Amino acid sequence: MTAHGSSDSVATWTTSKAFHDAGRRHLLDRDHSLVAFNERVFSWAARADVPVLERLRYLCIVSSNLDEFFEVRAEPHLTAQRADDRDGTYTVESFERLSGALHQLVQRQYALYNESLLPALEQNGVRIVSHAERTAAQRQWVKQYFLREVRPLLIPVGLDPAHPFPQVANKALNFIVRLSGHDAFGRSNEIAIVKVPRVLPRIIRLPDKIAGGKAVFVALTSVIRAHLEALFLGRTVEQFSQFRVTRHSDLAVDEDDVQNLRTALRQGLVHRHYGEAVRLEVSSGCSEHLSHFLLKQFDLPELALYRVSGPVNLVRLTQMIDLLNRPDLCFAPYKACFPRQMGSSANLFNQLKHSDIVFHQPFESFDGVLAFLRAAVNDPDVLAIKQTIYRAGTDSVMMDLLREAVRKGKEVTVVVELKARFDEEANINWAEMLESIGAQVVYGVVGLKTHAKMLLVTRREGNRLKRYGHLSTGNYNARTARLYTDISHITADAALTLDMEHVFVHLASQSRLPRLQKMWMAPFNLHKNLLRKVQALGQAAARGQSTRIVLKMNALTDVGLIEALLAAGQQGVEIDLLVRGACMLPARVPGLSDNIRVRSVIGRFLEHSRVFYFRQGAAQSLYLSSADWMNRNMVRRVELAWPVTDPAQRQRLVDECLLAYLHDGVDAWDMAPDGSYQAVRQGASTGHGAQAALMARYGHEHGAHAKG
Repeated sequence: MTAHGSSDSVATWTTSKAFHDAGRRHLLDRDHSLVAFNERVFSWAARADVPVLERLRYLCIVSSNLDEFFEVRAEPHLTAQRADDRDGTYTVESFERLSGALHQLVQRQYALYNESLLPALEQNGVRIVSHAERTAAQRQWVKQYFLREVRPLLIPVGLDPAHPFPQVANKALNFIVRLSGHDAFGRSNEIAIVKVPRVLPRIIRLPDKIAGGKAVFVALTSVIRAHLEALFLGRTVEQFSQFRVTRHSDLAVDEDDVQNLRTALRQGLVHRHYGEAVRLEVSSGCSEHLSHFLLKQFDLPELALYRVSGPVNLVRLTQMIDLLNRPDLCFAPYKACFPRQMGSSANLFNQLKHSDIVFHQPFESFDGVLAFLRAAVNDPDVLAIKQTIYRAGTDSVMMDLLREAVRKGKEVTVVVELKARFDEEANINWAEMLESIGAQVVYGVVGLKTHAKMLLVTRREGNRLKRYGHLSTGNYNARTARLYTDISHITADAALTLDMEHVFVHLASQSRLPRLQKMWMAPFNLHKNLLRKVQALGQAAARGQSTRIVLKMNALTDVGLIEALLAAGQQGVEIDLLVRGACMLPARVPGLSDNIRVRSVIGRFLEHSRVFYFRQGAAQSLYLSSADWMNRNMVRRVELAWPVTDPAQRQRLVDECLLAYLHDGVDAWDMAPDGSYQAVRQGASTGHGAQAALMARYGHEHGAHAKG
């Protein structure tokens, strides 16, 4: 295995297999593209120059991403396989090809875990010990831990006509056991299921006095398997395996047919844990008898079975990282600076009257957003605060500030998106809390997700009202703001903030949206205006003008926009696409996309900002946006794009968000004509990484293990 993940470490497919079969044969397959993205994330776990606990964290991130992939993307492939569909968008062949790619990635994950990461951890004094490796003192401690902490929470269920196969929750840890002998009633029912409660930690640190000078851990699965016999007195455990089932978990609520969306979603959250099974994970040593039994119970084909050489849920190993205090095995701490443009102005609103403020997270701190909201909350002249909430998290300083604003008598309106996938429960709780203290809470437009990120402040200044707004490419979540790259834009621009006001009124009242002066908004005109922009540049290039498009986004899967880019490229527009994840546009294909380059940058931080640059001759325009170029963002979500018109601010964004990434010689991957990705860096690199350069420009790193 290569240290960085060279081009042949990424799953590649022939052109005929990679290209989409649903009437768009020149486009790449979206789901294979998502798998390839996770291959690129996996490359960080394989990099020898990355601290070992960070390598483990990247391995866990891949597992988390794959969990979500199965929960959201696998069901239509599986349905096609069951129906023996060979002609539709999803087919038996697509299921088999996708399963092959996924099995390969999972095998590489566990091979890296066992052959590279565990030895590297042990070299640094960190061990995960199996039952066979434990000393007598360690075995005694584990036994007492099992009897005290684990055994009281386990209820093994023997299967018989009165005890059918139990409901097994999505991604929950379980054991299946095959027994010999007879039960207390003389019956020979041989199969039992042991459900492991989620409240139990999946990794346990042994006391230092029996650890032999190392940080020694045991996996919960190892603790249970060593004491399975104790759960079945009078029986012999002949075979056993841990197992985990992943279920389709995309909530489907008919918004036109519910009286209360919040109540319907809360009820739906209960059933999410028991949706249709789409994947079964078992131990590599699981017998054919037990694996076939489980496949039959979950109505899954053989290709949905994943045998793993280690914990069935690698994601839970992040608990071990949290239990260790080993900064020498992690990235050097990065301390973002307070946004430089905000400076130390005593009155932020006065500063905004002279110039907008733009800052680049996480290189500059999200504290700038909190400072803007805090200034509004504490300013007696501020009358109203309006904000959208998509993913705020469960512990939010921002929510505390909104509560304080209500307490101080300000009009607070919050548009809470209840359907933010996997954040539904947290958002429901925030909505109920805000309503209970007197804030106006609305849920946007029926049938659409409100994905736009905006915060609008209305302030009395003399005999008039003045608006100040914050717009962002990312969520109002202080935790992820330390991990994701995003752009924050604070402005007093009268036209732009009036557009924001119109959008808030539209979301709250469902009234007709007035014509917006500067913003583009989905589902109304964002898609149309992007198409027009691309097409206009294509026409200009055909006339011989110098033209350029550079786009940065998370995903590019909208067929109409892809076709427009391909046409513009064929007309002579030079196009660079910085697409972190799924991209269905094939780059540098002769006669199709000769002028289009696709690059993905995977770094210490998750690339999340959306920046769209267009140039025709000397005329330049740059838009920031909440939207990726996906069909769902264009037609099924409330999304915004807005221009940055100040020349200096625009050039700064071009330099930091576009040019720096186009010249990245460390963390970038370029798409080849067959749709595969090739690492720009091969072996030791003399180039630079865009993120490392921005960290050096804006922050302060301490310690010996800074990336880059």
